Amino acid sequence: MLHKLIGSSVNILIIAALMLSVTQNNIVAQQSTPRDHSREQARSSPAWVRDGVVYEIFPRAFSQQGNFNGITARLDELRNLGVNVLWLMPIHTIGQERKKGSIGSPYAVRDYYAINPDYGTKIDLKRLVSEAHRRGMKVIIDIVANHTSWDSVMMREPQFYTRDQSGKIVPPVADWADVADLNYDNPRLRDYIIEMLKFWLREYDLDGFRCDVAGMIPTDFWERARAELEKVKPDIMMLAEWHTPDLLVRAFDLDYSWPVHGALTDVIMNNSSATTLRTAWEEEQKTYPRGALHMRFSDNHDERRAIARFGERGALAASALMFTLDGVPMLYNGMEVGDTTESGAPALFERLPVFWQISERRPEFPRFYKAMIALRQNSNALRRGNLEWLRNSDEARVVTFARRDGAEEILVAINFSNRSFAGFVEAENGAVFADITPDVAPPLPPDAPAPQRQARTRRVALPAIALDAWEFRIFRRAAR
Repeated sequence: MLHKLIGSSVNILIIAALMLSVTQNNIVAQQSTPRDHSREQARSSPAWVRDGVVYEIFPRAFSQQGNFNGITARLDELRNLGVNVLWLMPIHTIGQERKKGSIGSPYAVRDYYAINPDYGTKIDLKRLVSEAHRRGMKVIIDIVANHTSWDSVMMREPQFYTRDQSGKIVPPVADWADVADLNYDNPRLRDYIIEMLKFWLREYDLDGFRCDVAGMIPTDFWERARAELEKVKPDIMMLAEWHTPDLLVRAFDLDYSWPVHGALTDVIMNNSSATTLRTAWEEEQKTYPRGALHMRFSDNHDERRAIARFGERGALAASALMFTLDGVPMLYNGMEVGDTTESGAPALFERLPVFWQISERRPEFPRFYKAMIALRQNSNALRRGNLEWLRNSDEARVVTFARRDGAEEILVAINFSNRSFAGFVEAENGAVFADITPDVAPPLPPDAPAPQRQARTRRVALPAIALDAWEFRIFRRAAR
């Protein structure tokens, strides 16, 4: 739902202020002394969450059919890409009263128990989930628990809603005029939402939820909900669309890494120093529980497409960062082919299918994403290892860091500028690494001569390194 505010630097400030206000109110309500979450341990998450690659699907846009069957038909392609967690944007019926656009926002839910008939039937959804499970993929759905449409079936219980001093039901934020705010001071509302969440786990064998504007709902509700849901299915995933440390202690497995995403935008679009990325990451480390997970992304349905904001090479450099940082990476449908079709507001309220055929013009994109996902899935250091930022000879433009576990060390260097770089990175002098950077050039023919094949298998003696504009390099060596 943050899609209605995101889109400019001013709106990003509004979001930050909103998050801060909600966090402060929660703290005041719970205790007078601020809680230092950095001294706590984040909740333990299932291994499949930590090893996940999340793929966000807008069912209306994903296929020409615009329904569940259109997703099911492409599950083999998604499996071959390497993603293993499918997140379906809201699948519920859409409210029509005060709607935005010709269709309305999927985040203006009319009935939490009903499926949008444009997407198909209960049988269609169950088949999608079972077929995904058969291929080793998990499925989570979007839950919009903070507000409903104005023609929601829940309006039969007006006490479920927040009112102003005159007794009038109000939206959660003035700009969100198409939705009405739910009042979590009402214990019956809390019970209703928790029972609804249980229903989706029981009825459809789902694997968890992405929770819209999670920080606008009291943390103690989410903590109770998590405990109740685990009684139905113990190994679920809970993803918070928010960024405050209290949510990751007991309620959620991971949240949105909004500050790192904002820093990425500042670096690529606003010419900020590349050190901004390190600063944002370090601030997370200072304030979050130990072992906290964040979802790393450069594109989602709230944003203009990354390829439109960053350019083709900038978009790949941004994804190289998100797939090699700690945390769980996410792709939004169409990224893997370099799609530029918009889905953020106002496009969110219309039907604009992904233009999959654009892969013919950008063949390096599917090769890049498939190779990057395979690289991550085959490296414990990238999935679970520690992260250490490394110095280099031009930190205003180049980001360098290492991921390490007991068996290997991965070194990552990314040039976030349109000028080439030749310099040094902080590494053991003369250390021999294998260059494992995904090769996005056209595949070699089977009968390619040995010298041509050898040219694509380079060994590098760091600390000297050279990068073209927007180039990234990934190196590996066995741990000593």
